[in-house]
Amino acid sequence: MDIDRRESSGMDVLTAMLTRRSQHRLTEPAPDNGEFAELLAIAATAPDHGQLRPWRWLLVRGAGRDALGECFAADVDAERAGDAAAKPLRAPLLATLVFQPRPGHRVPEWEQLAATSLMSHAMMLLLHERGYGSIWRTGSHTDSPAVRALLGLGPDERALGWLYIGSPINGRLLPPRTLPDVAEKVTALRHHATVDAS
Repeated sequence: MDIDRRESSGMDVLTAMLTRRSQHRLTEPAPDNGEFAELLAIAATAPDHGQLRPWRWLLVRGAGRDALGECFAADVDAERAGDAAAKPLRAPLLATLVFQPRPGHRVPEWEQLAATSLMSHAMMLLLHERGYGSIWRTGSHTDSPAVRALLGLGPDERALGWLYIGSPINGRLLPPRTLPDVAEKVTALRHHATVDAS
């Protein structure tokens, strides 16, 4: 059944968390700029100390993917150039996440990066709730001078990676995740009050 992407599917947050999976094979349609901005306005409500929003998204579509592929190819040897050039063609939309830290701000840079990560995860859940698929991809290309020049990054900006976005091939849905055993990751502080002998 086709999902009307202008309307919410009504998926609750628990279902979204359990059923969202990284989708390696994506095709059209992808959200247009307006829908992406609409979802981003929601994702931007994620925790963000100081409301700095130390990030921006740069959307890469169409011929922009070919240009990005040329930059990828220039970063590797001739034997791998063809595969590298084809990487951006694996989805109709590559949303580039650009980190814009505020140097010297009272909110430390690690916390600004954490806020950026929270926002991007919220974005992935929202895309899934709308019926889109996505996968997060990074790698050495994020620091490539050619890629930085193509994306027009400022000296203090950093490309964190690309959210490949589209629709799962043939509506393919992956099975829900198996929940990990994380009990050993949770401990409680054992604090013993001291007795004042005075």
